[in-house]
Parts: sequence; structure tokens; C-alpha cells
Amino acid sequence: MSDGNPVVAICPGTYDPVTNGHLDIIGRAAAIFDRVVVAVVREPPHKSPMFSVEERVGFIRDAVVESNVEVEEFSELVVDFARKWGARTMVKGLRAISDFEWEFQMHHLNRTLAPEIETTYLIADSQFSFVSSSSVKEIAAFGGKVDGLVPDAVARRFEELFPSPRPGAPVSPQE
Repeated sequence: MSDGNPVVAICPGTYDPVTNGHLDIIGRAAAIFDRVVVAVVREPPHKSPMFSVEERVGFIRDAVVESNVEVEEFSELVVDFARKWGARTMVKGLRAISDFEWEFQMHHLNRTLAPEIETTYLIADSQFSFVSSSSVKEIAAFGGKVDGLVPDAVARRFEELFPSPRPGAPVSPQE
């Protein structure tokens, strides 16, 4: 329930790289909340991002069309970042049961640290339910096209990183 102040939500993640599934969740959150802050974790524990935080933030800023969405990096507990922005909720996308298991654990840990911050889950649209940053990176690394799975700027960056099919990748027959 709104008290007259804008309702702020954050969408935290690594976004390495942002996918069209992420953008769908961000856009849907922007339709629900007054202000959405996409929170890009600078140095995620237990992960080594392929893209720098500056690139990840830039990809999202280039792709977001909603005027009530901001993109910021963070390197603190997600609940502390949420408090700093006055966020009442964190928005997370769910694709599969495995996502739910992880998010269920994170929800309870975050509620222990910040009981005033809710978590809202949006189910992935069926056209994006199979898309993950990890799978997109693997497809690109083996010379596959990722158009339609990621924003254009991300697809172009993958073409720069992997300009020709990798050894073992199927080669298109010449006509």
C-alpha cells in the first residue's frame, strides 16, 4: 500500500550478460512499481564475470526503454543497497524449479537481515524460460548466434569476442 511516496523496487543480479529474459522482468516490474533500480553486483561472490561491471551496466542502460528504470552497480549486501534506495521490495525472475530453490533460500536470509523488505517473484515469460546468461555465453563461445536472446549490443559484443566459429563448432555448409 502506497503512503503517497513512490514505491521503489530493485532488480538485483549479475547480468553477465543481460538477456531478453532479464529485460522482460525489468519491463514488467516497471509497469508495477513507480521506480525500478536495476542493481548490478560489481564483484559477485563465487562467480567470475565475463564482462566488466561497466559493460554490464552499459548493456542494460542501452536496452532499457522504460523511463522509470535506473541502473546502478553495487558491492554491498543487497538489502543494504535496497535500504539506500528506499526500496520496499526486490523483484526476482523465476524460470524453473532450480531458480525457486535458490531464491527461496535467499528470501529467508534477506528477510532475516531486513524484514521490512519484501521479495516479489515474476515468472519468466515462456519464450524466455530457457534463456540464461550462462547458456548464452556458451552458445556464443562456440560460434552460435545469440540474436533474439540478448539485446543487440550484447550480440555485437559477442561477435567481437568470438568472430569466427570455435574449434569443434559446426560450420555452415557453403551454397
